[in-house]
Amino acid sequence: MVSRFNRKSEQWLVWVANASFKSMKSSFIVQSWRRLLKSLFPILVLISLITVLLVDSFTPAITEGGRFSAIAQIPRQEIRGVWMTTNDFDTLKNRDKVHDAVSQLRRMNFNTIYPVVWNSGYVMHPSALAQRAGIQPFVYKGSDGHDIFADLINQAHHQGLLVIPWFEFGFMAPPTSELAMNYPDWFTQKQDGSQTSISAAGEVMWLNPFLPQVQQFITNLVLETVTQYDADGIQFDDHTSLPHEFGYDRYTVALYTKETKNPPPKNPQDAAWVKWRADKITAFMVKLNQAVKQKKPQAIFSVSPNYYDLAYKFHLQDWLGWMRQNIVDELIVQIYRPDLKSFVANISRAEIKEAQQRIPTGVGIMTGLRNNPVPMQQIKSQVRAAQERGLGIIFFYYESLWNDALESLNERQAGFKNLFPSPALRARVE
Repeated sequence: MVSRFNRKSEQWLVWVANASFKSMKSSFIVQSWRRLLKSLFPILVLISLITVLLVDSFTPAITEGGRFSAIAQIPRQEIRGVWMTTNDFDTLKNRDKVHDAVSQLRRMNFNTIYPVVWNSGYVMHPSALAQRAGIQPFVYKGSDGHDIFADLINQAHHQGLLVIPWFEFGFMAPPTSELAMNYPDWFTQKQDGSQTSISAAGEVMWLNPFLPQVQQFITNLVLETVTQYDADGIQFDDHTSLPHEFGYDRYTVALYTKETKNPPPKNPQDAAWVKWRADKITAFMVKLNQAVKQKKPQAIFSVSPNYYDLAYKFHLQDWLGWMRQNIVDELIVQIYRPDLKSFVANISRAEIKEAQQRIPTGVGIMTGLRNNPVPMQQIKSQVRAAQERGLGIIFFYYESLWNDALESLNERQAGFKNLFPSPALRARVE
């Protein structure tokens, strides 16, 4: 392809020279131009090659109906990101602290911020939808009454960083939230009728992902975020799922019985029962992707699940199927392992290698919790292992990068600076 392009370029340039000077009798001028074109030819070849590589770097995705469309991001772009959680709210609500944080991340050669937008049954920004639904009697605001999301996005874009809001809690909500108390019929249950499970966030209930009202509610929340802000996409993590013990509520039992002519198996890990529920969640995610892309075609549809066996078997989250249906623009697999051997084994899985051939792919690395700091040496070894395999990096979470740490501030920041010694900007797709 490149050689044909070069030959055509040379022929076209010679034709231009001949046509331009056809009426001129001076062979000296013609020969001078030809010498000039000949000297410029290597540069033109290089430009041609770069053009071909850029065109080929866009991976086509087959949309519904067999049409082709470019995915939202160039597959080879390296992800260097950090999640900003509710633990980082002290930073997020202060304009000066946001400025310092974004500037520091830019100096450290990060390129993406993933701020929490949905947590504990509440949105982290002014939401007309949440107010109308009666699930949020308050509004998260900045220290001077400003919109924290608008401020973060504006400052990050000014510094050349992408911002992808993180829909953290997915179908999960605490039993004490207004969402759980005001819409009890929206939640599913286990066989014994209980409705809660214990997660890293404490005791939670699970919205029924098969219920049309729930699907519409989540879709509306996502679209509100996507359209209300100049963000670069939206991210769904391991909680856009359902623990395998759930799905024994009246609505889901009736739907399964109608479609299969059998009641749900008593074994929650029955293969057919797992697949049926996983396929229903996949169908919802396909529709959600279509809704997002209709509102903002270039929005990055990002997912950050657990490794596949855990995600599918225990949380009915078939993210590999999502990827193969071309609804995922970016994949970040959460691998929170203190042991390097286990970490390497998980980032070397076949499904991650498959993802790397399709879309920007990275790994989530733990940098610490308030009561469990992670040493810099562990972070360095995991980052190096991921980089050696061509994987991007997202750290969990901002405050633990260098504030809640075992090492001194200077030592910690120097360590992160060495992880990314040169910039790797991600271009915004307008």
